Amino acid sequence: MRRNLQAVTSLAAQGPFSEGQLRWWIFMSASNGLDAASAVVRVGRRVYIDLDRFDDWIEQQNRHREQGRTLGSAS
Repeated sequence: MRRNLQAVTSLAAQGPFSEGQLRWWIFMSASNGLDAASAVVRVGRRVYIDLDRFDDWIEQQNRHREQGRTLGSAS
């Protein structure tokens, strides 16, 4: 199985999310769904993000937000 892994620091350098934001999401991964999505990979003390699963998690967050907006505007 090949996974598209990237270190937190290099992901932050390339993307729209800061290193602090990524690390907070990783810290809260048990409650925010990142663990369930298997987007966080720990190898010893190093932490990597599975980019494909992380993208899926981001899309899921957007869907939940849009559904909440739709439900909220119907009230």
